[in-house]
Amino acid sequence: MRLSSAASGLAEPDSSLCRECACAVAGASHLSFPSPGPLGGSEPGGTMFTSTGSSGFYKAPLSKSLLLVPSAVSLLLALLLPHCQKLFVYDLHAVKNDFQIWRLICGRIICLDLKDTFCSSLLIYNFRIFERRYGSRKFASFLLGSWVLSALFDFLLVEAMQYFLSITAASNLPSGFLAPVFALFVPFYCSIPRVQVAQILGPLSITNKTLIYILGLQLFTSGSYIWIVAISGLVSGLCYNSKMFQVHQVLCIPSWMAEFFSWTLEPIFSSSEPTSEARIGMGATLDIQRQQRMELLDRQLMFSQFAQGRRQRQQQGGMINWNRLFPPLRQRQNINYQGGRQSEPAAPPPLEVSEEQVARLMEMGFSRGDALEALRASNNDLNVATNFLLQH
Repeated sequence: MRLSSAASGLAEPDSSLCRECACAVAGASHLSFPSPGPLGGSEPGGTMFTSTGSSGFYKAPLSKSLLLVPSAVSLLLALLLPHCQKLFVYDLHAVKNDFQIWRLICGRIICLDLKDTFCSSLLIYNFRIFERRYGSRKFASFLLGSWVLSALFDFLLVEAMQYFLSITAASNLPSGFLAPVFALFVPFYCSIPRVQVAQILGPLSITNKTLIYILGLQLFTSGSYIWIVAISGLVSGLCYNSKMFQVHQVLCIPSWMAEFFSWTLEPIFSSSEPTSEARIGMGATLDIQRQQRMELLDRQLMFSQFAQGRRQRQQQGGMINWNRLFPPLRQRQNINYQGGRQSEPAAPPPLEVSEEQVARLMEMGFSRGDALEALRASNNDLNVATNFLLQH
């Protein structure tokens, strides 16, 4: 695994986003949180980053290994080796009374419930943005620290339940790499900007983070005592992310171990850079990258708005007779219509045409003459003019 710091790529914009979402994304790109950054880092200015990125596991070998290896072992145990599942039971009673320390490792890595395996794998895939942003070494240090701290909190919560509520069944907790997954919700909440996608039922809204929270809630409610693991993970994530008691310096991956895993396991789990996605944010500074991203978002969202307006007009049966208002703009030669008929006179254009709208049409690839003629015939309506130019 590449256990070195690496900057994450900027998120790929979606051409189907609405204008409100674009404004929120563009505005969020200028916001920042105070340092220290998530995962125990000390990013300059604590710049926020988006919740999406390029597809695949490029620059995220550790996330890829955490998704593939435990999932494969869980399927193997469930389908072919069910008699071996008892070795991976997370039994705190056996750890405490019989000194079966190995259960702290086996029982807290491999899920025995396939539903938990599926949900945790989806969450790890979405949380790979942290490995891209801070590098595999810092990401692995956060997972290691939250994994160790959550084991301690599991013991404390189970003992508290037994002492105050006389409940001993909680000693058998859900198995799997669940606590570090819940711990990742702490930097996810603190560092990922909230972008509204849709408004539902008044104050309720759908954001870019809603699906992740729904997956976390599904995982939280999948078992009887999984809430103990979830609380332990969240508390450990808070402790590590806030640098409480300097745990980020004690529970971290040593440099020699980082080099060892980089040399041995990175060739196995590394992924090539996706070639089918547009490369953006290539400016020399963060300000240039943000400006490039805003310009690209503005262009793509403009196309989305025009396509939506076109679909609405098509559903209304077509309110404008384009052939009557416009002569073909791509062919400026005189065209003789059948039967020697002369074309109908065009509607008188307005006296002034907005140069800003002309410039925006020219940025989309249309010539100045076509832009002027379309705007005059549409009475300076940029949506109508662009709709016509895209159709002809």
